[in-house]
Amino acid sequence: MQQTSKASAKTAARGPLSGLRVIEFEAIGPAPFCGMMLADMGADVLLVERPPVAAPGDTKKRRHDIMLRGARSLTLDLKTDAGRETAGLLAAKADALLEGFRPGVMERLGLGPDALLAKNPKLVYGRMTGWGQTGPMAHSAGHDINYIALSGVLNAIGRRGEAPVPPLNLIGDFGGGGMLLAFGVCCALISAQRSGQGQVVDAAMVDGAAILASMFWGRLGTGLWSEERGTNLLDTGSPWYDVYATADGKYVSIGAIEPKFYAEFLQKMGFVAAELPDQNDRNRWPELRTRFAAAFKTKTRDAWSKVFENSDACFAPVLAFSEARRDAHNVARNAFITVDGIEQPAPAPRFSLTPGAVRSAPPERGEGAREALADWGFSPVEADRLLKSA
Repeated sequence: MQQTSKASAKTAARGPLSGLRVIEFEAIGPAPFCGMMLADMGADVLLVERPPVAAPGDTKKRRHDIMLRGARSLTLDLKTDAGRETAGLLAAKADALLEGFRPGVMERLGLGPDALLAKNPKLVYGRMTGWGQTGPMAHSAGHDINYIALSGVLNAIGRRGEAPVPPLNLIGDFGGGGMLLAFGVCCALISAQRSGQGQVVDAAMVDGAAILASMFWGRLGTGLWSEERGTNLLDTGSPWYDVYATADGKYVSIGAIEPKFYAEFLQKMGFVAAELPDQNDRNRWPELRTRFAAAFKTKTRDAWSKVFENSDACFAPVLAFSEARRDAHNVARNAFITVDGIEQPAPAPRFSLTPGAVRSAPPERGEGAREALADWGFSPVEADRLLKSA
């Protein structure tokens, strides 16, 4: 487990996005996840937050707000003329802007893309919403579960004869939301460097969830995917792509799709292939599942992990978060780090020449504002004036 240090902060400055300035307006979920991804890769992220409203005696620290790591914070009251003016001045110096409000909110504040691109033509204006900037539901409230439901994705996740299972909020908020916005912002930044023109990035979680399912749309079109849950190759329909309980009540995963991997799986399990139904005989999948389930119940999860160690049977134990950070493979790859005493995933993906790193722990409200303003080119006198607008 790696600890953050001054050395890692220097590494962060050499990340692939080093030198880019990003202004991020306070939001929840996918927008700060996007900000974290950019900060991990070396971008200078300045988080514009509302003034604190903590109750007297509230000393809660924000080191657990992992998605704010690497950012610095400036508190601004956007309900005031001074706060909005300061936000506009910051945007004029930024390479990219992130906002996660409902459509029209930034326009009503005088901070919409038309106003800010007029002052900073190369600005990449990233917008994160659930339904998108247009369409009949654009102004409606919603959450991850609603966006993946409308995209068709939620209907596909679950076991046969059972209700759909929400996969946490990974597909809408983070994969189809924050990661999609990060990709869009990086694409637009490359375009701006080449053309000198910034643009708006309309990242909608409903769009992102849909595009994550592209492979299944293709299989559906060729008749290789059924819309009945739990009957397909990858949705727990096949007995050799599923999870099984072990003797200690824990679980293991198996994904032995290809014949050679399936053969190795059977060998490790102690089965004789000739004594079992054919792998692709769908009519006898229930029989195979019963045999596999009974076999896995004869050993503990960790005992099965020993059996399958270094094999090509496409096996892995099902680990809890607290277990994953101790797994030998994850430890060897430094997949988890410790920042201000909080264990968390390390920046990803990996770069050979310009590695990402965590610049700092999540800031308290207003922490690092003066230093950020200096780095962004404001004089001490200008910084004093801007800070008074908080």
